[in-house]
Order: sequence, then structure tokens, then C-alpha cells
Amino acid sequence: MLDILGKRYFFFAISLLLIVPGLIVMAVSGLPLSIDFKGGTLLEVQFSSGKLPTTDDILAVYNNFDLTDAQVTTTSSNSLQIRSSFMTDEARAKVVSALEDKLGETVTVLKFDSVGPTIGQEVAGRAALAVGLAALAVIIYITFAFRGIPNAFRYGVCAIIAMVHDVLVVISLVSIGGKLFGWQVDSLFLTALLSVIGFSVQDKVVVFDRIRENTNIYRKLDFEKLANHSIIQTLQRSINTQLMTVEYMLLALALFGGVTLREFAVILLVGLFMGTYSSIFIAAPALVIWEKKEWKTWFNRGKPAAA
Repeated sequence: MLDILGKRYFFFAISLLLIVPGLIVMAVSGLPLSIDFKGGTLLEVQFSSGKLPTTDDILAVYNNFDLTDAQVTTTSSNSLQIRSSFMTDEARAKVVSALEDKLGETVTVLKFDSVGPTIGQEVAGRAALAVGLAALAVIIYITFAFRGIPNAFRYGVCAIIAMVHDVLVVISLVSIGGKLFGWQVDSLFLTALLSVIGFSVQDKVVVFDRIRENTNIYRKLDFEKLANHSIIQTLQRSINTQLMTVEYMLLALALFGGVTLREFAVILLVGLFMGTYSSIFIAAPALVIWEKKEWKTWFNRGKPAAA
């Protein structure tokens, strides 16, 4: 039989390799927050000539208005999205007028969104509160649903540990994506993250429920072997329902869905894959470690046993 849990520390090492680089980038450069969270203005414009000006021309105009933090991105509809610090309607009109004077053509405003810093902080706070309440609800639900077996509380905690693992992988991905591709943490990212959390918890409940069923059937079997057997029983279900259906759709969306949805699709693609991965290689191994109290031997390996 395939011994998945016997290689649990190897899979933990893989997770660290996925998470740590992104966290280092985040610690050095910070999380690339959009105006949805830190406040600011998003201005999308189109030009009458149909040709897009250079980024330097746009930034030169913004710098004249002391908007030195502007970022320019090109959309699939041949327009420019310019993110900057907070602007009023009056300031927006002056910037558009200055762009027309510099470029010598008509500038059409397609989108103008401004969010104050206070609103951005409130959105970020509520997002963190929602994730925290979801984690608490998962622990309570799993503890209640698994109350018929010993240490039901551990199942809920291990599910949250694996869920945090998935969240950290997504944050690591966005941190690196922000550095390399200009990705930003916006409201669409929050939607993707909450979707990842939901799928992640669902898959872990399935794996843990099979362990719970087998606990009542194989009462004398060693817990690690029982958990490993349960994982193998759910492996085909996880691959068929998660990887072979949802992942293919998200891959197509990431490749052919356009620039606007690409970041969202990639985050979901990686996040849902990691949700399945962590159910097998993080949540169940963490439960085995807790049940066997392996941390007591972590720092004693290699020492001679007492006579």
C-alpha cells in the first residue's frame, strides 16, 4: 500500500519551499495592496487615436500633480488603468485635461473609482474578521460533528492549520506576483481567497470523515496506518472532483480569459490545488503527529537511549 504519511516531513519541507520565499518578499517589499485596502484612485482612460501613450508620458503628468506613486497597466480593451493616491473629482478633471494637452488628443474616462484610506482600512479589518470567524466556525462544527470519536477537537484544529497553510501559499504567490507582474491585493483577490478557504475546508472534512468512519471499523489498527488507508480511499475522489474538473476550467480561464481575470484565475487555480494537496499532505499528517505526540522526539533523535 502507498505510504503517504511515512513521508510527511518531506511534504512539510515542500510547503516551506513554497511559502517562505513569498513571505520574505512580503517582509521586504510589503503586500501589494490595491486602492480597495489602502485607499487611492483607479482611473481607466481611452485615447481617441487608438494608440496608447508611453508610461513615461502618463507618469510625467501625474508627477506634476504630486501623484508620484502612480502605476500604469494596459488592459485587453486597448485602454490604460492608472492607480494612484486619492484624487477628488476636481483633481481628476485637471489630470485628464493635462493628459489631453500633453498628448494632443481626446481622453475618454471609462472608469473612475476613489477609496479613502479610512474605508480601505475598514475593508481590510472586516476581511480579517471574516476569515477569523470562519476558522472558529470550522473548529466548532468539526468538533461537534466528530464528537463520537476521541480527541474530536484535534480534527478541527488540524483543518485550520492546513487552511492557514493554503492561505499562506496564496499570499506568497501574490507577493511574488506583485513583484514580478504587478499583481495587487484587491476585492477580487479577497473573493478568490474566501473561495480557496471554502474549498479547502470542504476537502479536509471529507478526508477526516473517512478517518472517523474507519476509526469505528478498524479499532485495533495503528492510527497512522488507519489515516494512511483513509487518505488512499479518498484520493480518487479528490482527484476526480477537484483536480480533473475545477482545475481544468480555471486553467482555461487563466490562459484564455483575458488580462482582467488572469490574476483571479491563477490564484484560484493554485489555491484550490493546494487545498487538495494540504488535505492529504498537511492536515492528516498534522493529525497523526498530534495523536502520536511526535514533537517529544524531534530534539532527541540520534541520542542514545537511557540504560
